[in-house]
Amino acid sequence: MTEVRKGQAPAKLGRNEFHIRFRNAFHDPGYDALEQELAAIEQVAWEAYHEGRKAPRTVKAGPGYADPSYDLSVEWKETHERLLAAERHQKDPASRNRVLLINGSSRNDGTCPGEISKSWRMTMLARDLLMEQGFEADVLDLSLLNSDYDRHIHPCKGCVSTAMPLCHWPCSCYPNHAERQVNDWMNEIYERWVLAHGVIIITPVYWYQSPSPLKLMIDRLVCADGGNPDPSSTHGKKAEVAKEIELAGWDYPKHLAGRAYGVVVHGDVAGIEGTRRSLADWFGWMDFVDAGSFAQLDRFIGYYESYADSHATLDRDTAFQEEVRNVARAVAEAVREIRAGRVAVSQHRLRDPRPK
Repeated sequence: MTEVRKGQAPAKLGRNEFHIRFRNAFHDPGYDALEQELAAIEQVAWEAYHEGRKAPRTVKAGPGYADPSYDLSVEWKETHERLLAAERHQKDPASRNRVLLINGSSRNDGTCPGEISKSWRMTMLARDLLMEQGFEADVLDLSLLNSDYDRHIHPCKGCVSTAMPLCHWPCSCYPNHAERQVNDWMNEIYERWVLAHGVIIITPVYWYQSPSPLKLMIDRLVCADGGNPDPSSTHGKKAEVAKEIELAGWDYPKHLAGRAYGVVVHGDVAGIEGTRRSLADWFGWMDFVDAGSFAQLDRFIGYYESYADSHATLDRDTAFQEEVRNVARAVAEAVREIRAGRVAVSQHRLRDPRPK
C-alpha cells in the first residue's frame, strides 16, 4: 500500500486564539450590545471547530452509491442531484443553445475601483450578439466576489495530488462548517458550466496571468476533469482508500467534455499571448471543442498608454469590438455544429495511453 505522508499541518487553534479570530468578524461597535449573544454563538462555533463538524447535516447515500449507508453531506447531495438534472437538460435536443459568458476581471463599479471593467463591456458585446442569434447567454461576473456580501470561491485544497478519486465531482471540500469555510459560490458555478453548450472566457491580464477570481474558479474545476462522482467510495476524505482505488485503475471521467469554447484576453503592456494560450490549453485538456481561430483572441488596449483613458481607447477601437463579436459568432456556430452531430467530440475510438 502506498504510504500517506504526514507532518505538515499545524495543530488546531487553542481556545484563546480561536476567540480572537472569531471576534475579528464583529469589529463593528454595533455588535457591542450583543456580547452575551455573541459569546453563546462563539461557544457553538468553538465546539464545531474542536469536534471537526465539517458536514453537520447528513443523509444516507442510498441506492446507486458504492456505500449506500454512508452519511453524505446534505449540501453535497443536493448539488450532485442538480448537476445530474442540468446534464439531462443540456443533452436534451429540445433545449435552447446556451453559452456561458465569464467575465474574469476583478473590477466593477460597486467596489474600490469605482468603475466598470473593460472585460464587462466586452462580455456585454458577446451577450448581445448571442441573444440576437437566439441563444441563452448566461453571464457569470466573477467580480462579484469583490462586491457581494460574504460571497466566496474558496481555494482548491489539492486533493487530486493525493489521489484522483479523492477529488469529488462536485467538490466536497466545501462547505466546511467546522472551519467556517462557507458561502462557497462554486456549487452554483458548477451547475452553470454543466448547463452550457459553449463557454467563453473574457479576461484581462494581471501581472502576466489570470486575475485571482478566474484562477480560483479554474482550480476548483479540477473535479470536472477526472473527479469522482461518489464520495461514499472513498468514505469521504480517506486518503488511503482513494490511493488504493486509483492504483487499481481510474478512468478519469471528463464531466464537461464536448462543449465549445472561446477566449478573449486583453492587456496594456504584456502577458496577453501567454494567458490566452494557457486558457486554450486548459480547455483542450478538458476535451472542450476548439471553435476555430476566430474564437481565440488576444489584444492590447492602449499599449503603454494611460490607464485613466483606457475606456475611451476601447471606444475608438471598433475593430477590436468586432473581433470580440466574432469570438461569440465562432462559438455559436461551433455549438450548432456539435449539437447537430457534425463535429466529432470526445466520443471517439482512440484511447489515451496517459489518461491522467
